[in-house]
Amino acid sequence: MEILFKGSEGTPVMIVSGMGSSFDEWYEITETLSKTNRVIMFHRPGLGESELLKELRNTETVINEISEIIRLLEIDEPFIFVGHSYGGLCVQHFMKKHEEKVLGVVLVDSTSVNFKALDQLDLPVINEDSTDEAWLEKCLFYSSMNEERLRVQLKPTLTKQQLQFPIDIQKRLLEFQVKPNLYKAMYLEISHWERDAETIKNLNTSLNLPLIVIGRDKAHCISLAVEEGLPEKETELLENKWEELIEGQAYITKNSRLIFAKGSSHSIHLDRPDIILEAIRILKGMELEEKNEHIK
Repeated sequence: MEILFKGSEGTPVMIVSGMGSSFDEWYEITETLSKTNRVIMFHRPGLGESELLKELRNTETVINEISEIIRLLEIDEPFIFVGHSYGGLCVQHFMKKHEEKVLGVVLVDSTSVNFKALDQLDLPVINEDSTDEAWLEKCLFYSSMNEERLRVQLKPTLTKQQLQFPIDIQKRLLEFQVKPNLYKAMYLEISHWERDAETIKNLNTSLNLPLIVIGRDKAHCISLAVEEGLPEKETELLENKWEELIEGQAYITKNSRLIFAKGSSHSIHLDRPDIILEAIRILKGMELEEKNEHIK
């Protein structure tokens, strides 16, 4: 297992990245956070240098891996957990199974346990290549290639934010995208996440953990999608439902805050790292009534 550990003191923070995402995408956040906290991230099997065996890849497996990492690091105090996208689904599972190990949680545009509601939307253009079935087909196709063929097929690039990272981090991010096992791992995770969501929902645990839910900027995402040529009405349907699902996550605990990060896409950790860092900073002492807040 490839593990990133930064910092030597302070409350431990475990960040669980999204599906198919490298922990190097979080470079700016981990560098800043490590000045005050111990920061741990890891590549799930199949990602980066973590070996992919023939084990089941679902959220139960991930939370067991998190527990094993904590044991190996010999950290016996509660963690702050940050989960992005699919990583947020894993964190929701962990907090319900291992509440005693959790000091607080930040969910960053997290996958909802009710994400199948997105499949009920009438999105003929968007769904041409965005359904689970389409993603599974793409993952199978990419996983059958070697690295050189993937490099030609995908032409990996970096975002404008990632181009500000050190050169060695940029190189790692580019190489990360052309590993066949990455797509094998994604295939396995997608294959199980519907059942995972049902499992998590059935863990009807009443929690009072501090929780900050951060969602993307709906208007910004609609604008980006229209610029890319997607139908505005379909995009509005999708973003309205996604926002509704994000709002629902504020009810996971009785002690939560809901934030929508202005000017951000799904990649809030790249677009608005400041909001994530602030959420982590205030989490420990959070004594807030549930409320919605738009940060400008």
